[in-house]
Amino acid sequence: MIKNNILVALAFLAFVSCGKKSSQNKNDIPEYIVETVNPGSSEQSTSYPATIKGKQDIEIRPKVAGFITKLCVDEGSTVKKGQPLFIIDRVQYQAQVKSAKAAVEVAKAALNTQKLTVENKKELHKRQIISDFDLQTALDNLASCQAQLSQAKANLTNAKEQLSYCTVVSPANGVVGEIPYRVGSLVSSSSATPLTTVSNIGEMYVYFSMTEKQLLEMTRANGNVNTAISQLPPVMLKLSDGSIYEHKGKVETVSGVIDQNTGSVSMRATFPNPEHELRSGGTGSVLLPKVFSAAIIIPQKATYEIQDKKFVYVVGKDNKVQQREIKVADENDGQNYIVLSGLTSGERIVTEGVNTLKNDMQIKPITAAQSAKNFQKALQDEKDGVLPF
Repeated sequence: MIKNNILVALAFLAFVSCGKKSSQNKNDIPEYIVETVNPGSSEQSTSYPATIKGKQDIEIRPKVAGFITKLCVDEGSTVKKGQPLFIIDRVQYQAQVKSAKAAVEVAKAALNTQKLTVENKKELHKRQIISDFDLQTALDNLASCQAQLSQAKANLTNAKEQLSYCTVVSPANGVVGEIPYRVGSLVSSSSATPLTTVSNIGEMYVYFSMTEKQLLEMTRANGNVNTAISQLPPVMLKLSDGSIYEHKGKVETVSGVIDQNTGSVSMRATFPNPEHELRSGGTGSVLLPKVFSAAIIIPQKATYEIQDKKFVYVVGKDNKVQQREIKVADENDGQNYIVLSGLTSGERIVTEGVNTLKNDMQIKPITAAQSAKNFQKALQDEKDGVLPF
């Protein structure tokens, strides 16, 4: 068993092309996987941490004070505009309506009485039994009674409105949030905590931030901010569990103020939410795509860093390698880099084992397919009992 493990290790070290010498190379020149770089197109995405909000997050607050007598919905319920959410004790407000109705009737009676008085005064005035002053006083009293009736009717309308406020309804379609109150709780319009929140989640607002530098680059490339925003491609949303939300969104607005503490600017994207999968208060990441045309794409494993600078090894015609600094785009998929400068089409680079190379070192270039074939042959030789010496 130990012998077999040793043989496998020897076979791997002999034929894998990560800078190890091939025992079958007559000149003892190490083999390295080499690729020729050619331009191509690539779409890369930049990830921005984001928070998710409903298109409308409406705090529900009572307009009247009283004890809650009924909860009509539960947390997470989907509600329609005008649907009852809470019932507040009606007793005192019903009493106020009755009192206001009685006041209206009293005012009506007083008005009718005063009308008869005025008619009587007019007749007496014609006969010159009473003076102009007495008639005018009667007319003024009539106007006062009419005003009192109007005031009583207004009080009745207000009392009925106050009574209607005992039924707290949803102002919009949406989903009910947390309900911190229960039956018997005393609430009022001045309560610090709202009864609940109704979120309109048919569409969702997703907020994320971009650095001032990134915003300037985008603006300069398109002339102005509005043009830059309008020309942005649809964006994707990566959810907190790592999955990609199936509907794409559109960046619609950018804040006009840069946060002095973070040096970033807030942006907002809108996503459709027909299945109500997204919920207000959630988190995720906005993936902003960028298309690179005629770009040179190389594996990240073909590079190494020195003092935050990236380098590759370029293979010359004599198969000797030379290190070269390259500039890459900020956007990447975690496996490849987009080369902005430092390489040209048709050049060859080492793609594996770069940490074992040094300038002017001569190598034997092989392809990835050849490396895999050599490795499989080493495994077969080990199985057949052939030692790689």
